[in-house]
Amino acid sequence: MANFARKVTRLGFSLLQAVSPDLAGRAAFLLFCRTPSPRPKGAKAKAAHAAGAARLDGAERFTLRLAGGAKTHAYRLNGGARGRRKRYLVTHGWGSSTEYMAELVSMLSATGAEVVALDFPGHGRASRRFLHMGLAVKAIAAIEARFGAFDAVIGHSFGGAALVVSVAGLLPDVAPVTAERLVLIGAPSEMAWLFTDFGRMIGLRPAAQAALENEVRHVTGRRLEDFDAGDAASAIGRPVLVIHAEDDKEVPPAHAKRYQAAGEGVRLFWANGFGHRRILAAAPVLAAITAFLGAVQGEEDMADEGIKNAAEIIPFFELPVKRAAL
Repeated sequence: MANFARKVTRLGFSLLQAVSPDLAGRAAFLLFCRTPSPRPKGAKAKAAHAAGAARLDGAERFTLRLAGGAKTHAYRLNGGARGRRKRYLVTHGWGSSTEYMAELVSMLSATGAEVVALDFPGHGRASRRFLHMGLAVKAIAAIEARFGAFDAVIGHSFGGAALVVSVAGLLPDVAPVTAERLVLIGAPSEMAWLFTDFGRMIGLRPAAQAALENEVRHVTGRRLEDFDAGDAASAIGRPVLVIHAEDDKEVPPAHAKRYQAAGEGVRLFWANGFGHRRILAAAPVLAAITAFLGAVQGEEDMADEGIKNAAEIIPFFELPVKRAAL
Protein backbone atom coordinates (compact mmCIF):
# COMPACT_ATOMS: atom_id res chain seq x y z
CA MET A 1 0.00 0.00 0.00
CA ALA A 2 1.51 3.34 -1.07
CA ASN A 3 2.30 5.85 1.66
CA PHE A 4 -0.41 8.31 0.67
CA ALA A 5 -3.05 5.59 0.37
CA ARG A 6 -1.95 4.18 3.73
CA LYS A 7 -2.28 7.56 5.40
CA VAL A 8 -5.77 8.05 3.97
CA THR A 9 -6.76 4.52 5.00
CA ARG A 10 -5.45 5.01 8.53
CA LEU A 11 -7.34 8.30 8.83
CA GLY A 12 -10.54 6.66 7.64
CA PHE A 13 -10.28 3.81 10.10
CA SER A 14 -9.36 6.20 12.90
CA LEU A 15 -12.63 8.06 12.35
CA LEU A 16 -14.71 4.92 11.81
CA GLN A 17 -13.54 3.05 14.90
CA ALA A 18 -14.18 6.12 17.02
CA VAL A 19 -17.83 5.74 16.02
CA SER A 20 -18.07 1.93 15.95
CA PRO A 21 -15.18 -0.49 16.56
CA ASP A 22 -17.34 -3.37 15.29
CA LEU A 23 -18.10 -1.61 12.03
CA ALA A 24 -14.43 -0.70 11.63
CA GLY A 25 -13.46 -4.35 12.21
CA ARG A 26 -15.91 -5.59 9.58
CA ALA A 27 -14.71 -2.98 7.09
CA ALA A 28 -11.10 -3.94 7.82
CA PHE A 29 -11.91 -7.59 7.12
CA LEU A 30 -13.35 -6.72 3.71
CA LEU A 31 -10.19 -4.77 2.92
CA PHE A 32 -8.03 -7.63 4.22
CA CYS A 33 -9.78 -10.06 1.87
CA ARG A 34 -9.52 -7.88 -1.22
CA THR A 35 -7.13 -9.52 -3.67
CA PRO A 36 -4.64 -7.69 -5.91
CA SER A 37 -5.38 -7.11 -9.58
CA PRO A 38 -4.68 -10.29 -11.58
CA ARG A 39 -2.93 -8.24 -14.27
CA PRO A 40 0.87 -8.62 -14.10
CA LYS A 41 2.80 -5.44 -13.37
CA GLY A 42 6.19 -4.69 -14.83
CA ALA A 43 8.23 -6.31 -17.58
CA LYS A 44 9.44 -9.26 -15.50
CA ALA A 45 5.95 -10.07 -14.28
CA LYS A 46 4.52 -9.89 -17.78
CA ALA A 47 7.28 -12.11 -19.16
CA ALA A 48 6.83 -14.69 -16.39
CA HIS A 49 3.06 -14.67 -16.83
CA ALA A 50 3.32 -15.06 -20.60
CA ALA A 51 5.78 -17.93 -20.27
CA GLY A 52 3.49 -19.67 -17.82
CA ALA A 53 0.45 -19.16 -20.03
CA ALA A 54 2.34 -20.73 -22.94
CA ARG A 55 3.15 -23.80 -20.84
CA LEU A 56 -0.52 -24.15 -19.95
CA ASP A 57 -1.77 -23.60 -23.47
CA GLY A 58 -2.72 -27.25 -24.03
CA ALA A 59 -4.37 -27.78 -20.64
CA GLU A 60 -8.09 -28.40 -20.20
CA ARG A 61 -9.88 -25.57 -18.40
CA PHE A 62 -12.80 -25.74 -16.01
CA THR A 63 -14.80 -23.18 -14.06
CA LEU A 64 -16.49 -24.34 -10.86
CA ARG A 65 -19.11 -22.32 -9.01
CA LEU A 66 -18.99 -22.17 -5.22
CA ALA A 67 -21.75 -21.38 -2.76
CA GLY A 68 -22.45 -17.66 -2.60
CA GLY A 69 -21.57 -17.00 -6.22
CA ALA A 70 -17.79 -17.23 -6.02
CA LYS A 71 -15.98 -19.18 -8.72
CA THR A 72 -12.73 -21.07 -8.96
CA HIS A 73 -10.90 -21.96 -12.14
CA ALA A 74 -8.93 -25.15 -12.80
CA TYR A 75 -6.42 -26.39 -15.34
CA ARG A 76 -5.95 -30.10 -15.98
CA LEU A 77 -3.10 -31.87 -17.75
CA ASN A 78 -3.03 -35.58 -18.67
CA GLY A 79 -6.71 -35.86 -17.82
CA GLY A 80 -9.13 -38.47 -19.05
CA ALA A 81 -6.54 -41.15 -19.78
CA ARG A 82 -7.42 -44.78 -19.16
CA GLY A 83 -5.73 -46.76 -16.43
CA ARG A 84 -4.59 -45.81 -12.94
CA ARG A 85 -2.19 -42.92 -12.72
CA LYS A 86 -1.19 -40.58 -9.93
CA ARG A 87 -3.22 -37.43 -9.51
CA TYR A 88 -1.72 -34.22 -8.10
CA LEU A 89 -3.29 -30.90 -7.07
CA VAL A 90 -1.30 -27.64 -7.23
CA THR A 91 -2.33 -24.42 -5.45
CA HIS A 92 -0.81 -20.93 -5.72
CA GLY A 93 -0.20 -18.16 -3.21
CA TRP A 94 -1.95 -14.88 -2.47
CA GLY A 95 -1.89 -12.51 -5.44
CA SER A 96 -0.54 -15.21 -7.72
CA SER A 97 -2.10 -17.60 -10.26
CA THR A 98 -1.46 -20.92 -11.97
CA GLU A 99 0.66 -19.20 -14.65
CA TYR A 100 3.35 -18.56 -12.03
CA MET A 101 3.23 -22.23 -10.99
CA ALA A 102 3.56 -23.50 -14.58
CA GLU A 103 7.15 -24.76 -14.25
CA LEU A 104 6.12 -26.98 -11.34
CA VAL A 105 2.92 -28.06 -13.10
CA SER A 106 4.88 -29.00 -16.23
CA MET A 107 7.40 -31.00 -14.21
CA LEU A 108 4.64 -32.96 -12.49
CA SER A 109 2.76 -33.64 -15.71
CA ALA A 110 5.99 -34.87 -17.34
CA THR A 111 5.95 -37.81 -14.89
CA GLY A 112 2.73 -38.96 -16.56
CA ALA A 113 0.55 -37.96 -13.63
CA GLU A 114 -2.80 -36.21 -13.98
CA VAL A 115 -2.22 -32.69 -12.69
CA VAL A 116 -4.93 -30.26 -11.63
CA ALA A 117 -4.00 -26.66 -10.77
CA LEU A 118 -6.53 -24.16 -9.50
CA ASP A 119 -6.93 -20.41 -9.51
CA PHE A 120 -8.48 -19.43 -6.19
CA PRO A 121 -11.44 -17.00 -6.23
CA GLY A 122 -10.17 -13.50 -6.93
CA HIS A 123 -7.07 -14.81 -8.73
CA GLY A 124 -6.06 -15.65 -12.28
CA ARG A 125 -9.08 -16.59 -14.38
CA ALA A 126 -11.41 -16.85 -11.38
CA SER A 127 -13.92 -14.08 -10.76
CA ARG A 128 -14.18 -11.33 -8.15
CA ARG A 129 -11.39 -9.80 -6.08
CA PHE A 130 -12.21 -11.37 -2.75
CA LEU A 131 -10.75 -14.36 -0.90
CA HIS A 132 -10.40 -15.70 2.61
CA MET A 133 -9.34 -19.06 4.01
CA GLY A 134 -12.91 -20.36 4.13
CA LEU A 135 -13.42 -19.71 0.42
CA ALA A 136 -10.04 -21.24 -0.41
CA VAL A 137 -10.87 -24.45 1.45
CA LYS A 138 -14.25 -24.65 -0.27
CA ALA A 139 -12.55 -24.19 -3.64
CA ILE A 140 -10.18 -27.08 -2.89
CA ALA A 141 -13.12 -29.26 -1.82
CA ALA A 142 -14.95 -28.39 -5.05
CA ILE A 143 -11.90 -29.42 -7.06
CA GLU A 144 -11.74 -32.79 -5.33
CA ALA A 145 -15.48 -33.32 -5.84
CA ARG A 146 -15.01 -32.63 -9.56
CA PHE A 147 -11.82 -34.58 -10.26
CA GLY A 148 -11.59 -37.15 -7.46
CA ALA A 149 -9.12 -37.80 -4.64
CA PHE A 150 -5.47 -36.77 -5.00
CA ASP A 151 -2.36 -38.79 -4.31
CA ALA A 152 -0.54 -35.61 -3.32
CA VAL A 153 -1.23 -31.90 -3.00
CA ILE A 154 1.40 -29.22 -3.54
CA GLY A 155 0.89 -25.62 -2.47
CA HIS A 156 2.83 -22.37 -2.34
CA SER A 157 2.47 -19.78 0.42
CA PHE A 158 -1.24 -19.18 1.20
CA GLY A 159 -2.07 -22.14 -1.06
CA GLY A 160 0.07 -24.43 1.09
CA ALA A 161 -1.58 -23.35 4.33
CA ALA A 162 -5.01 -23.78 2.71
CA LEU A 163 -4.10 -27.36 1.77
CA VAL A 164 -3.18 -28.21 5.36
CA VAL A 165 -6.45 -26.71 6.60
CA SER A 166 -8.30 -28.71 3.92
CA VAL A 167 -6.64 -32.06 4.60
CA ALA A 168 -7.00 -31.60 8.37
CA GLY A 169 -10.71 -30.81 7.99
CA LEU A 170 -10.54 -27.66 10.12
CA LEU A 171 -13.67 -26.12 8.62
CA PRO A 172 -16.75 -27.57 10.31
CA ASP A 173 -18.96 -27.55 7.20
CA VAL A 174 -16.39 -28.82 4.66
CA ALA A 175 -15.33 -32.47 4.43
CA PRO A 176 -11.55 -33.12 4.64
CA VAL A 177 -9.77 -33.40 1.32
CA THR A 178 -8.04 -36.70 0.61
CA ALA A 179 -4.28 -36.67 -0.04
CA GLU A 180 -1.57 -39.20 0.75
CA ARG A 181 1.25 -36.65 0.75
CA LEU A 182 1.62 -32.87 1.10
CA VAL A 183 4.27 -30.49 -0.22
CA LEU A 184 4.32 -27.00 1.31
CA ILE A 185 6.50 -24.36 -0.35
CA GLY A 186 7.13 -21.13 1.55
CA ALA A 187 3.91 -21.67 3.48
CA PRO A 188 2.87 -19.91 6.72
CA SER A 189 2.14 -22.15 9.69
CA GLU A 190 -0.50 -19.89 11.26
CA MET A 191 -2.44 -16.75 10.37
CA ALA A 192 -2.64 -14.59 13.50
CA TRP A 193 0.55 -12.69 12.70
CA LEU A 194 -0.92 -11.50 9.39
CA PHE A 195 -3.98 -10.04 11.08
CA THR A 196 -1.81 -8.37 13.71
CA ASP A 197 0.45 -6.79 11.10
CA PHE A 198 -2.51 -5.73 8.96
CA GLY A 199 -4.28 -4.15 11.92
CA ARG A 200 -1.13 -2.29 12.86
CA MET A 201 -0.67 -1.08 9.28
CA ILE A 202 -4.13 0.51 9.11
CA GLY A 203 -4.05 1.77 12.70
CA LEU A 204 -6.68 -0.39 14.39
CA ARG A 205 -7.07 -0.02 18.15
CA PRO A 206 -7.72 -3.10 20.36
CA ALA A 207 -11.53 -3.14 20.09
CA ALA A 208 -11.52 -2.82 16.30
CA GLN A 209 -8.68 -5.36 16.03
CA ALA A 210 -10.75 -7.84 18.04
CA ALA A 211 -13.71 -7.21 15.72
CA LEU A 212 -11.50 -7.80 12.68
CA GLU A 213 -10.29 -11.13 14.02
CA ASN A 214 -13.79 -12.13 15.05
CA GLU A 215 -14.91 -11.90 11.42
CA VAL A 216 -12.88 -15.07 10.80
CA ARG A 217 -15.28 -16.99 13.05
CA HIS A 218 -18.28 -15.45 11.30
CA VAL A 219 -17.22 -16.62 7.83
CA THR A 220 -15.56 -19.96 8.70
CA GLY A 221 -17.11 -21.15 11.95
CA ARG A 222 -13.66 -21.33 13.55
CA ARG A 223 -11.63 -18.83 15.57
CA LEU A 224 -8.52 -17.26 14.07
CA GLU A 225 -6.27 -19.15 16.48
CA ASP A 226 -7.78 -22.46 15.32
CA PHE A 227 -6.12 -22.03 11.93
CA ASP A 228 -2.76 -23.34 13.10
CA ALA A 229 -1.41 -25.31 10.17
CA GLY A 230 1.68 -26.25 12.17
CA ASP A 231 -0.38 -28.12 14.75
CA ALA A 232 -2.61 -29.55 12.03
CA ALA A 233 0.40 -30.99 10.20
CA SER A 234 1.12 -33.18 13.22
CA ALA A 235 -2.47 -34.42 13.38
CA ILE A 236 -3.09 -35.46 9.77
CA GLY A 237 -0.70 -38.42 9.92
CA ARG A 238 0.59 -38.04 6.33
CA PRO A 239 4.12 -37.45 5.04
CA VAL A 240 4.74 -33.73 4.59
CA LEU A 241 7.62 -32.08 2.73
CA VAL A 242 8.22 -28.47 3.78
CA ILE A 243 10.37 -26.41 1.42
CA HIS A 244 11.49 -22.98 2.53
CA ALA A 245 14.30 -20.47 2.06
CA GLU A 246 15.96 -18.80 5.01
CA ASP A 247 16.08 -15.64 2.89
CA ASP A 248 12.29 -15.65 2.37
CA LYS A 249 11.28 -12.06 3.09
CA GLU A 250 7.53 -12.64 3.02
CA VAL A 251 7.07 -15.77 5.15
CA PRO A 252 9.74 -15.94 7.87
CA PRO A 253 11.69 -19.23 8.07
CA ALA A 254 10.40 -19.71 11.62
CA HIS A 255 7.19 -21.01 10.04
CA ALA A 256 9.11 -23.84 8.37
CA LYS A 257 10.70 -24.73 11.70
CA ARG A 258 7.27 -24.86 13.32
CA TYR A 259 6.17 -27.36 10.69
CA GLN A 260 9.32 -29.41 11.24
CA ALA A 261 8.60 -29.53 14.97
CA ALA A 262 5.16 -31.00 14.26
CA GLY A 263 6.47 -34.57 14.13
CA GLU A 264 8.54 -37.22 12.43
CA GLY A 265 6.30 -37.23 9.37
CA VAL A 266 7.41 -33.72 8.41
CA ARG A 267 10.61 -33.33 6.39
CA LEU A 268 12.20 -29.90 5.99
CA PHE A 269 14.19 -29.00 2.86
CA TRP A 270 16.02 -25.69 2.90
CA ALA A 271 16.24 -24.00 -0.51
CA ASN A 272 18.32 -21.02 0.49
CA GLY A 273 18.98 -18.32 -2.04
CA PHE A 274 15.66 -18.64 -3.85
CA GLY A 275 13.51 -16.41 -1.65
CA HIS A 276 9.73 -16.61 -1.73
CA ARG A 277 9.07 -16.80 -5.46
CA ARG A 278 12.08 -18.02 -7.42
CA ILE A 279 11.83 -21.11 -5.23
CA LEU A 280 8.93 -22.30 -7.41
CA ALA A 281 11.13 -22.94 -10.44
CA ALA A 282 14.46 -23.76 -8.74
CA ALA A 283 15.90 -27.01 -10.12
CA PRO A 284 16.92 -28.42 -6.70
CA VAL A 285 13.41 -27.75 -5.40
CA LEU A 286 11.74 -29.48 -8.33
CA ALA A 287 14.08 -32.45 -7.89
CA ALA A 288 13.27 -32.66 -4.18
CA ILE A 289 9.53 -32.63 -4.90
CA THR A 290 9.88 -35.31 -7.56
CA ALA A 291 11.85 -37.52 -5.18
CA PHE A 292 9.40 -37.00 -2.33
CA LEU A 293 6.47 -37.95 -4.52
CA GLY A 294 8.27 -41.16 -5.47
CA ALA A 295 8.55 -40.41 -9.17
CA VAL A 296 12.27 -41.22 -9.24
CA GLN A 297 14.64 -43.40 -7.27
CA GLY A 298 16.58 -41.96 -4.35
CA GLU A 299 13.74 -40.56 -2.28
CA GLU A 300 15.42 -41.54 0.96
CA ASP A 301 18.65 -39.83 -0.12
CA MET A 302 17.14 -36.35 -0.20
CA ALA A 303 19.13 -34.25 2.25
CA ASP A 304 17.06 -32.66 5.00
CA GLU A 305 19.42 -29.71 5.24
CA GLY A 306 18.65 -28.73 1.65
CA ILE A 307 20.89 -26.42 -0.35
CA LYS A 308 22.93 -23.31 0.37
CA ASN A 309 22.59 -21.31 -2.80
CA ALA A 310 23.56 -17.67 -3.19
CA ALA A 311 21.13 -17.15 -6.07
CA GLU A 312 19.92 -13.61 -6.67
CA ILE A 313 16.39 -12.91 -5.53
CA ILE A 314 14.38 -11.80 -8.58
CA PRO A 315 10.68 -11.26 -7.84
CA PHE A 316 8.54 -12.47 -10.73
CA PHE A 317 5.53 -10.41 -9.73
CA GLU A 318 4.71 -7.71 -7.23
CA LEU A 319 2.85 -8.59 -4.07
CA PRO A 320 2.22 -6.55 -0.94
CA VAL A 321 4.89 -7.84 1.43
CA LYS A 322 2.63 -8.67 4.34
CA ARG A 323 -0.16 -10.15 2.23
CA ALA A 324 1.90 -12.46 0.02
CA ALA A 325 2.14 -14.94 2.84
CA LEU A 326 -1.60 -15.49 3.06
